[in-house]
Amino acid sequence: MISRREFLDTLATGAAGLAISTTAKSYGQIIGSNERVNFAVIGLHGRAYAHLSSLKVNQKNARITHICDVESNILQKFSGGVEKNLGYAPASNKDFRKILASKDVDAITIATPDHWHTPMAISGLQAGKHVYVEKPCSHNPAEGVLLVAAQKKYGKHVQMGTQRRSSQLYIDLIKQIHQGLVGRAYYAKAWYSNTRKSIGVGKPAPIPATLDWDLWQGPAPRQPYKDNVQPYNWHWFRIWGTGEALNNGTHEVDVCRWALDVDLPNHVTASGGRYQFQDDWQFYDTLNTDFEYDGKSISWESRSCNGMKLYNRDRGAVIVGTTGSVVVDTGGYEVYDLQGKKTSEHMVGTAAASSDTTGADNMTDSHFANFIAAIRSNEKLTQPVSSGNMSVTMLQLSNIAWEVQRALKIDSATGHIVNDSEAMKYWGRDYEKGWEPHL
Repeated sequence: MISRREFLDTLATGAAGLAISTTAKSYGQIIGSNERVNFAVIGLHGRAYAHLSSLKVNQKNARITHICDVESNILQKFSGGVEKNLGYAPASNKDFRKILASKDVDAITIATPDHWHTPMAISGLQAGKHVYVEKPCSHNPAEGVLLVAAQKKYGKHVQMGTQRRSSQLYIDLIKQIHQGLVGRAYYAKAWYSNTRKSIGVGKPAPIPATLDWDLWQGPAPRQPYKDNVQPYNWHWFRIWGTGEALNNGTHEVDVCRWALDVDLPNHVTASGGRYQFQDDWQFYDTLNTDFEYDGKSISWESRSCNGMKLYNRDRGAVIVGTTGSVVVDTGGYEVYDLQGKKTSEHMVGTAAASSDTTGADNMTDSHFANFIAAIRSNEKLTQPVSSGNMSVTMLQLSNIAWEVQRALKIDSATGHIVNDSEAMKYWGRDYEKGWEPHL
């Protein structure tokens, strides 16, 4: 296997582009036609189908020219989905490095496991591509800092996939909150509940013939293959995933930070554990975490294995102010006075269930439309990685507080943990040799 550095050297000398298949039906959509942005979708299980759906909605200005996944059966299935939905077959490859070497690709979307997000995004930037990366944009705080610096250095657009930032519902509500809808907003609480099942105890198993396990692991130190990791349970292993806080908490905590108009906190606390099952799950299934600011605070409550709702919602946020509160989810919002009496509401539909792991919706459509407009006409991104990474770093800090089982004092300018060298050991990670991300 070629190393990442060897790959970048190849890019520098100019690798040949990959060919894309075309048909008479798709001839009018060939590369460059009508100034479409050519996309490569990387990581094709689950969330990638939302990318496909949104690129179909935005196909006047975008085209999927390449797709990539380390599992050949998933790659073949997604290729069929593109052809069925868009009427043409994209070029496909299991190795993202060969995709990045193509001059035909303008932008990449990353829906891989979390441990790949920053290394792949930085490789994309270094190859001259714009990047749409799903949350969390990084596996650990050090990677987030590196990715923000890489975006500044290489100058391409990087949009993080917290699509509520492009939702007109949320944009209008946050504007009203900033204008005094609930007086002076000073507290926000977000939550998530689900009924996830046990992942059991994994057993060593032969690597499926359809899976390139070495490339799947990429920048992560090598582990033997077990039968309870793929295709989703990697979320609950520290070496690849980031737990429920980053898997789902990122969305609503970002809304809370947006509503209160704050960045990184001064203090972080977290408590909880793996209570429901005894298995290989390495994170909490229940967590309460608090982020303290000067005069404001945010909290997040997670119950991955108990579906009891709050405010009759699987997930959402409540923003509390001096004259009332507002409860919001993707289905709309309700405004309450100080006594808890509803004074108004604005509902736009039925909120998605917490069990929905694809999330194809109009918010994602709008988020992609914004990203495409940024590439084509330099429209301002609604969630540039410099902003998205703040919410990600907050929740990574809550993971660290949970790991060390104590409150953390934070330098709000850098996110660094103050006077706690043990906790700062969790700031970064070890990498497989040759796969370390760098500027």
